[in-house]
Amino acid sequence: MSSIPEGAAERIREVTAHSFGFRRVLGLTDLVLIQIVYVVGSAWVGTAALLGTDHLFFWLAAAALFYLPQAAVVIYLNRLMPLEGGLYQWATAGLGKFLGFLVAWNLWAYTVLIMATFGVMVATNLKYLLGREAEEVTNTSEYTAIISVAAIIAVTVVSVFGLRVSKWVQNAGGVAQILTYAALIAIPFVAMQRGMIAKYDPLHASVPTFSLLSLNIFGKMALGAFSGFEYVAILAGECKSPARTIGRSVVIAVPIIALMFILGTGSVLALVPQGKIDLVSPIPQTLTIGFEGMGFAALIAPVLIGMLLVRQAGNMMLLFAGNTRLPMVAGWDGLLPNWFTRLHPRFRTPINSILFVGVLTVALTLIGQAGVGLQEGFQVLENMAGILYGLTYLALFAIPLMPSWRLGAQPPWWLRAASLAGFGVTVLYCVLSVFPIIAVENEQHFTAKIIGVIVSANLLGVAIYALGRWRRAQ
Repeated sequence: MSSIPEGAAERIREVTAHSFGFRRVLGLTDLVLIQIVYVVGSAWVGTAALLGTDHLFFWLAAAALFYLPQAAVVIYLNRLMPLEGGLYQWATAGLGKFLGFLVAWNLWAYTVLIMATFGVMVATNLKYLLGREAEEVTNTSEYTAIISVAAIIAVTVVSVFGLRVSKWVQNAGGVAQILTYAALIAIPFVAMQRGMIAKYDPLHASVPTFSLLSLNIFGKMALGAFSGFEYVAILAGECKSPARTIGRSVVIAVPIIALMFILGTGSVLALVPQGKIDLVSPIPQTLTIGFEGMGFAALIAPVLIGMLLVRQAGNMMLLFAGNTRLPMVAGWDGLLPNWFTRLHPRFRTPINSILFVGVLTVALTLIGQAGVGLQEGFQVLENMAGILYGLTYLALFAIPLMPSWRLGAQPPWWLRAASLAGFGVTVLYCVLSVFPIIAVENEQHFTAKIIGVIVSANLLGVAIYALGRWRRAQ
């Protein structure tokens, strides 16, 4: 503590005091499974498969230029400040209160939007699970909206009970994701034995082709697929020995996650024609094709799709838990009304923040699906959320590049170099994500909708910060 400037040290004392009432329920195993359930999304293997056999090169590039730098920066900052609120606390100490608030605001807005995409994914995966017999219901215009809203309401209710309940859903989701990916990685070998495909080389690579499309997808593979190690640090105040266990969980999860993505993409390419990949639910699509016509064995596909739904439920629980803590910690600083800091008297969870985030997420879910097709609606929500998330990563990678007096320590040169690489990839992602990677009805409207939401969201964040400062001064 003595090497940390007095301002940062005072903040650590204040946040630690606020966190005193939390139950510390997350251990190392919980954190490793949380990393897997949060980082390993089920849609990214479909996005990467659009690159064909170039995907291996771009996965490795994403790992070197973004994935490993992100892990290194998160471990470094978490050891320095293992505080509830995670990136918000790091950015406030390293970049100042204004930028710290905007980081938390963008992270919060990202999570609300990404929760909306998860509602769409749950509805789509459930459609695969129900099969053709239920198409009369699942093909209706109301189906996706009803299932999405029901999933978000369920997550809201469970979140009131706190992490000691929801962590079991998150852990079950991590185990289910590992088993589902194991089946995804194995299914091409089963298909080869059945004669569905002539040969399969999961690590087959080709000389990469560089274009705006390939760079756009590369950015999604980096910041979309490989991001998330910092998110669990938001819950540091509810972890056992957070300075040590969060860093260890990152080290353990990194190689597992990289292999899941690379081998999973190879499986999608082996069984699904490149022009027919379902970007919302590529794993259920691949498993359904691979097990089709196998009699009793065909029942495995619905079981695995069910596991994928368990994973998505766990991920929604984690996202929602983290997102309800951000208004709470901003309330601690007086930047939001004290109403957001109220804890449930029995479960010690931020009850008002939970209800507020739940209602808002339902509203944005319905707005995002209005007037567009499923695949385009999913892409709009995902790209909006991704850019908001990208803005928080610009801050994450900027912190080690700031003058050393802010954190009281000079980061090593290699960490600063890694931060520069991560910063550059993030800028590339944010710029290219305003353009679609699929055919849409109107590209200009697609781009304008995304830019409009990003600018409006940040102007609203600036206004809320200014109002909070004024109210606190009064």
